[in-house]
Amino acid sequence: MDLILRVGELPTSGETVLGEDVVLRPGGKGANQAVAAALAGARVSIAGCVGDDAHGAASRDALVRAGVDVTLLRTTAERSTGLAVVLVARDGENAIAVSPGANSALVPDDVGNMRAELGRADVLLMQMELPVDVVVRAVETAAEVGTAVVLNLAPAVVVPAPVLERLDVLVVNRQEAEYLLHEEVPDLPALMRAAEALRALGPGAVVVTAGGQGAVMTSEEGAAHIPAVPVDVVDTSGAGDAFVGFFAAEISRSRPLRDAVARATEAGSVAVSSRGAQLTHLATAPVHNDQ
Repeated sequence: MDLILRVGELPTSGETVLGEDVVLRPGGKGANQAVAAALAGARVSIAGCVGDDAHGAASRDALVRAGVDVTLLRTTAERSTGLAVVLVARDGENAIAVSPGANSALVPDDVGNMRAELGRADVLLMQMELPVDVVVRAVETAAEVGTAVVLNLAPAVVVPAPVLERLDVLVVNRQEAEYLLHEEVPDLPALMRAAEALRALGPGAVVVTAGGQGAVMTSEEGAAHIPAVPVDVVDTSGAGDAFVGFFAAEISRSRPLRDAVARATEAGSVAVSSRGAQLTHLATAPVHNDQ
C-alpha cells in the first residue's frame, strides 16, 4: 500500500513540514509495475506476499481489477502488508520510504515452487522490495528455464555479481546508478557513461531513467538517449513503475530495446501528469499498444 502525503517542499534532515490530507491507496513497486504491464496489454501474474489484513485485501482486489493474475500472491498472518510512505512536493518530486512487510516472509523455496510458472513466462520482472536471497534464486531459476530477466534494482541494494551477469536487462534511475557506481551522475553525458559502466558488470543491456531527461540505454547493438515527452508534472511517484511495467510488456513481445524504451518513456511521461502510483489512467493514455 502507498500512504501519500502532499507537501509544499520535501523536508530536509531534521525539518518538519505541514502537508495536506493523507491518501491511502494500493501500491508497492511490484504491484504498480504489474498493473502498468497489464495496462500495456501483457498477460501478467504477480508473485509475492501480503498480510492477512485490510491492506492486503485491498491490494489483492486492486490487482484483480487491473487484470493481474494473483494465484501466486500469498497471504500470511505473520506480517502486515508492506507499506510505502510517499511525500510528494508541489513541483511533483517525491521521497519514498518502504517497509516490505509481508514480502519479507518470502523465502527461496517459494521460488522453487514457482518453477513451472517461470518456465511458461516470457519475462521475469523483479524489484528489490523482496529479500535478496529470493531475488537471487528467482534470477537463477529463470536463467535455468530460459526466461528473460528484467531487474529494476529499486530500492538500490548490493546484489551478488552473478545476479547482474545473468540479467537480460538492468533498469535503474539516476540515484540507483550513482549507488551502484559510487560516483555522481550529474548530466546526460555522465548518464551515458554510467549505463556503459553498469553494462560492464554483466547485464545484457542497461536502461537508466532520468526523469525529465528521459532515459538512456546501452546494449550490444549500441547506445541511445530517448527524450521524455513534455508534460505538466503533477506527481513523479508513479513514473518509474509505469516506465518499468510498460518496458517489460514490450520486451515480452520481443520488441527491439530502443522501441521498448521509447514506449516506456512515453508511459512514464503520461504517469507524471496524474496523482498516484498505481496508474489505471494509463489504460486510456496515448501510449502505443501494438500487438
